[in-house]
Amino acid sequence: MLGFGTVARKIFGTPNDRLVKATRPLVAQINALEPEFEALSDDELIARTADLRTRAEGGESLDALLPEAFANCREAARRALGLRAFDVQLMGGIFLHQGNISEMKTGEGKTLVATFPAYLNALTGKGVHIVTVNDYLAKRDAEWMSKVYAALGLSTGVVYPQQPEAEKQAAYAADITYATNNELGFDYLRDNMKSKLSDMSQRGHNFAIVDEVDSILIDEARTPLIISGPAQDRSELYVSVDRLIPDLSEEHFTIDEKTRNVTFTDEGNEFLEEQLKARGLLPEEQSLYDPESTTIVHHINQGLRAHKLFQKDKDYIVRDGDVVLIDEFTGRMMAGRRLSDGLHQAIEAKEGCTIQPENVTLASVTFQNYFRLYNKLSGMTGTAATEAEEFQEIYGLGVVEVPTNREIARIDEDDQVFRTAKEKFEAIVATIKEAHEKAQPVLVGTTSIEKSEFLSQMLAAEGIPHNVLNARQHEQEAQIVADAGKLGAVTIATNMAGRGTDIQLGGNVEMKVLEALAADPEANPDELRTKIEAEHADEKAKVLEAGGLFVLATERHESRRIDNQLRGRSGRQGDPGRSSFFLSLEDDLMRIFGSERLDKMLSRLGLKDGEAIVHPWVNKSLERAQAKVEGRNFDIRKQLLKFDDVMNDQRKVIFSQRREIMETEDLSEITADMRDQVIDDLIEQYMPPKTYADQWDTEGLYAAAIEKLGIDVPVIAWAQEDGVDDEVIVERLTEASDKMLAEKAEAFGPENMRNIEKQVLLQTIDQKWREHLLTLEHLRSVVGFRGYAQRDPLNEYKTEAFQLFEGMLDSLREQVTQQIAQIRPMTQEEQAAMMAQLRAQQAQLEAAAKAPQPATETADAGEAPAEATVPADGFDETNPETWGNPGRNEACPCGSGKKFKHCHGRLV
Repeated sequence: MLGFGTVARKIFGTPNDRLVKATRPLVAQINALEPEFEALSDDELIARTADLRTRAEGGESLDALLPEAFANCREAARRALGLRAFDVQLMGGIFLHQGNISEMKTGEGKTLVATFPAYLNALTGKGVHIVTVNDYLAKRDAEWMSKVYAALGLSTGVVYPQQPEAEKQAAYAADITYATNNELGFDYLRDNMKSKLSDMSQRGHNFAIVDEVDSILIDEARTPLIISGPAQDRSELYVSVDRLIPDLSEEHFTIDEKTRNVTFTDEGNEFLEEQLKARGLLPEEQSLYDPESTTIVHHINQGLRAHKLFQKDKDYIVRDGDVVLIDEFTGRMMAGRRLSDGLHQAIEAKEGCTIQPENVTLASVTFQNYFRLYNKLSGMTGTAATEAEEFQEIYGLGVVEVPTNREIARIDEDDQVFRTAKEKFEAIVATIKEAHEKAQPVLVGTTSIEKSEFLSQMLAAEGIPHNVLNARQHEQEAQIVADAGKLGAVTIATNMAGRGTDIQLGGNVEMKVLEALAADPEANPDELRTKIEAEHADEKAKVLEAGGLFVLATERHESRRIDNQLRGRSGRQGDPGRSSFFLSLEDDLMRIFGSERLDKMLSRLGLKDGEAIVHPWVNKSLERAQAKVEGRNFDIRKQLLKFDDVMNDQRKVIFSQRREIMETEDLSEITADMRDQVIDDLIEQYMPPKTYADQWDTEGLYAAAIEKLGIDVPVIAWAQEDGVDDEVIVERLTEASDKMLAEKAEAFGPENMRNIEKQVLLQTIDQKWREHLLTLEHLRSVVGFRGYAQRDPLNEYKTEAFQLFEGMLDSLREQVTQQIAQIRPMTQEEQAAMMAQLRAQQAQLEAAAKAPQPATETADAGEAPAEATVPADGFDETNPETWGNPGRNEACPCGSGKKFKHCHGRLV
């Protein structure tokens, strides 16, 4: 008997069917307008854009303009690119405009789909960001689609690393801007480290379309973006610890592969203590459990993780003496990314590479909180349905499956499960050989460089020609992917997420034309294209006859999406194809998640060597295991986000305050309010409410007024006068302070005084925010232990973070007041030294902002965030440019013996 839900779906359709059905009248409207727009000249298409823009600025809703805008964009794309958008592409564009994720299968033309909502939303003049997963795709898509936007009278920009500032500002000022998620996040942080509005690049966060949205908003969301500066060099300690790790045996530690964590056993702790004392790394009287041992214990933990959890050629490769991380989802090298918290240094010690210095955080943001800044967000991918709950809960994004232009003809075979990896690989090679003999192109998916190279050796031994695409062949990526659909081609790829190049049966015509032109620059392009297209049609027919592209996966990934992305490479635009997964009980996923029961079942079935079990039930049980892993990863990301939300609220306050300061010409009112608050705090501290005059600490107040307010006033004598209370003292201190600052403003000149106040405020906010970030990091790392006392770590973190923030604001007011009170005109020599020091600081910050993008190992997720680092210069006490950024209360690096703030750090 059918359930009520099943009957309802049969009558009314699924919620997804209803959403798709609702767009059909809009698509019909756009199609009805097509003859009208076909009749327009090129100039009239641009004139239509101007008309639509005027109407949008006049208050007409974008929804009302949608049919005309989409019809105009479709016609412009047809003329500029020779591509007429299918109805399903218009549907995908409508869902994007509505702030949804359009799930569209591979080969359905997502790059073109983005132009429709981008064009419509750009009519407001507030800018649209199209986000891609790598710089190659950002540049390629911007160049390709700019022809469409130009035909509509809109400007296009592209943002990329190491871009000149003027060019970057122009790119953000364009109507449509293409950029990677990393560059957008880093530019947001860099903008909030600038001291002038004119230096800022981004002009707000209006509407973003995120390509490969699952990769960017899910996979990379565990890795915060960090801009950092150099910390103390501890390279010798890493090397010493690294020598110790190989002496550990299995009873000294336990590994939890599910959570990617390692912990020492009691025996391990005892062994370590002995060894560390013997090697002089731990004082004789000190135990590993003492608070003083925190640093050495942290380094040993990171050393153990580097050796036991991070594998060369899987998690990273060593290239030109550098440890380069590999993205587990795309198989790409992540140049410039670094694991933080000393983990990257531990891997460098393990591999015998030069150990780069650790870094301290100057600014950070998670992708979740960055993308939630946008007024409207949308995304496209081939695989989002499995993560629909997370998209809805974290970003408020619905997922809509857009129908394919043609029915999918691919045959998805049931998984084949072997008992051992050896049997599995032998069966894979035999299957590839069989397909290759009938000239069917084969795409083989592996999970690591190591496995792809192992399979490559097996195929070479069988004499099967093939290409390998992994992090080592990163530069030839587009070419290898374009060739994967050629007759008889065999391609091994570590991952196929976000490759951005379609695998077309018979090969990619565009690539073939470019190759031919490169080989013979004198050839006629039109004749070449005609000849290549004819050859391609013939080859495509043979590939279709052979059964289309065969996708063969050698393992299941933790995430169903990654498996679906690989599968989706076959069967584009109604092409035939097949996909099959070959697994063994020795695979990571099978081994970690319940292979014992399967092993028993296979034993009972009496499977012979080389035989596999193939059954839909096996697929279902594997998908359940994957869903569990996905659920656990979602919980980790959700927990991390809850903690980051606390910091995010504070970040928004600080960044908006900075912007307000930069926008305000005269800050004297703000600094006066701060000074008044400092005076109130001093009175409360030294003359507490409801106390008698003989209980007041007037001597302490006198000293504090000199130090904090820069005024020498007879507070002690005032307090002895009849009828004087705390309000009178406040009034007199305020009056004396105002008078002193008025004299200062006259000495400096009004304009100079305004600049001084602005720079003091911005510098102090930046310094205090950096110190606050470090404090929050430390709090985050220890607050988990509060759970043992039956207290919720998140609530504890929220409460303490709020108290710390309040304390930071008090300290900020106090320091700004003190610095402004103590400034005085400088001698020419002092001014020259000061300017050199400021230039050095600015150069450091600029270097930090422009450095390559890296990563933080978060305690829960074991993921790497992205960092931009500042190079450390050789220190010279006679050259302020080499001093870095000394603390204002530290001794001045020039050796004078004074505090930095009273010497070279004194403000002009």
